[in-house]
Amino acid sequence: MRAIPRAPGRLPLVGHAIPLLHRPLDFVQSLPSTGDLVRVDLGTLPVYFVTNADLTHDLLVTKSRHMEKGRFFTRARILIGDSLPTAPAHIHRPHRRLMQPAFHRERIAEYARVMADRARAMADAWTPGRSIPLDEELARFSVSTLAATMFSTDISRPAVEAVLRDVPVLLKTAMFRTVTPKLLDRLPIPANRKFDQAAVRLRKVIDDVIAAYREHDDSEVNDLLSLLLAARDSDTGEALTDREVRDELVAILFAGTETTASTLSWTFHELAAHPEVEHRLLDEIRSVVGDRPISFEDVPKLKYTDRVVREVSRMHSVPLLMRRVATPVELGGTELPVGTEIAFSLYALHRDPRLYEAPERFDPDRWLPERSQDRPRESYIPFGSGNRKCIGDGFAWTEIVITLATVLARWRLEPLPGHSVREVASAVAHPDRLPMRPVPRTAAA
Repeated sequence: MRAIPRAPGRLPLVGHAIPLLHRPLDFVQSLPSTGDLVRVDLGTLPVYFVTNADLTHDLLVTKSRHMEKGRFFTRARILIGDSLPTAPAHIHRPHRRLMQPAFHRERIAEYARVMADRARAMADAWTPGRSIPLDEELARFSVSTLAATMFSTDISRPAVEAVLRDVPVLLKTAMFRTVTPKLLDRLPIPANRKFDQAAVRLRKVIDDVIAAYREHDDSEVNDLLSLLLAARDSDTGEALTDREVRDELVAILFAGTETTASTLSWTFHELAAHPEVEHRLLDEIRSVVGDRPISFEDVPKLKYTDRVVREVSRMHSVPLLMRRVATPVELGGTELPVGTEIAFSLYALHRDPRLYEAPERFDPDRWLPERSQDRPRESYIPFGSGNRKCIGDGFAWTEIVITLATVLARWRLEPLPGHSVREVASAVAHPDRLPMRPVPRTAAA
């Protein structure tokens, strides 16, 4: 352990917390220059970053049986309990089996109609030439669309309102609570008060809606909440408890909204800067979809759209995730004892110049088969990998493609003159502010 190099810039007591809080994206990208396994101190807690694709694959796949979820998810347990992102292996396996049918292809096809309807409603509400805060607009759209697929009945309206109000607050403080000592959680500072109040409100309102669903018992309802309440393990016949259902729903909201909104925001930003990409994208959408609303069956036919979304998600990924050693394991030639905290950054991995030529350049054609076939499989894992891969990856990808096709068919989005967009880190790397002006597609043409 002593042979593992330490990242430069450590300060007494706080360790590397200051660069992680103030310039996290630059900091995680700097770590590969120190080594393949690098020590970073969160206060006095040592954390070991893996910084290449091979070690990331070892961590997430080949040696995953030696790992459990680390500090990032342990700190989230107060909010999401033992849900899929935080659960130990003996809980994770049966819960994932129970939940997987809710994300099968035929279910996502049903959710796709909700996604398309809400995307059209969002686009219909815009006024030609009037600036909109696109990042905020897409955040509301993402949260409300996910909430609509979770809770589809009138009795769940309070849950939808709570999601719209509280999830953005929880996401905003997630990174701060991860890289600061746990003892700071009890300080009566505004960030802690807002987090605690939002967490209590959200959990309570979903508990109330679950109780109302149990009482209503409508077999015709086919939303995500109903599916989870009705799920039974095929081996044991056991079902999720109401508290487990609540925790899983909050976890999906926590993990599934900012990623989708951020990817959509960056895509519109990149298209405005690369009109030749937008033209190709629009030609494909017109060729596949035509003038009708997009359907779930159209999504796999939009090959160039898929490459564009891949490139955006490569460039703006999750900055920080963690694991903890559950049984002694060798990693990168070093024996790691139980309790060792290990971190990795998808953001840094996806911008590694050893894997990607000119990684800062937006280039959807880098995903053409002839250009990407020699790249290691673990070089691109926007939803993670192994048995802990995000269960909602197909849901999120479908929502992104459907929303892009729906909006682009009607609008071209122009950046405001003089405004520069800055990338900031939260649960994902998202734009700080993205005001844009919608121009009707006919006028744009």
